[in-house]
Amino acid sequence: MSERIVVLDDATFDEHVKASERPVLVDFWAEWCGPCKMISPILEEIAEEQAGKLEIAKVNIDDNLGVTRRYDVMSIPSLLLFKDGELKTRLVGAKPKGQLLQEISAFL
Repeated sequence: MSERIVVLDDATFDEHVKASERPVLVDFWAEWCGPCKMISPILEEIAEEQAGKLEIAKVNIDDNLGVTRRYDVMSIPSLLLFKDGELKTRLVGAKPKGQLLQEISAFL
């Protein structure tokens, strides 16, 4: 995994997302999820290309039920974009890089 991607858990999620000066795109994923594995390299590319403008974080839903339930993550991959500590948009399912960037561009 890219060094630009932050791994969050129930204990670190709120503090990290609320303290970030940049928008944070949080990938809710699981080890057993095929589509999650498909978008992982795309998220790594976006993390590199958007460094300084956007932060990418990952939350393993199997290990972090608290934050997963709080944000009603029912399907994975779910990408939740937070800006100024508030949830701005939710993208569900694996999407191509261009579509992901287009859907989050308004918040960057």
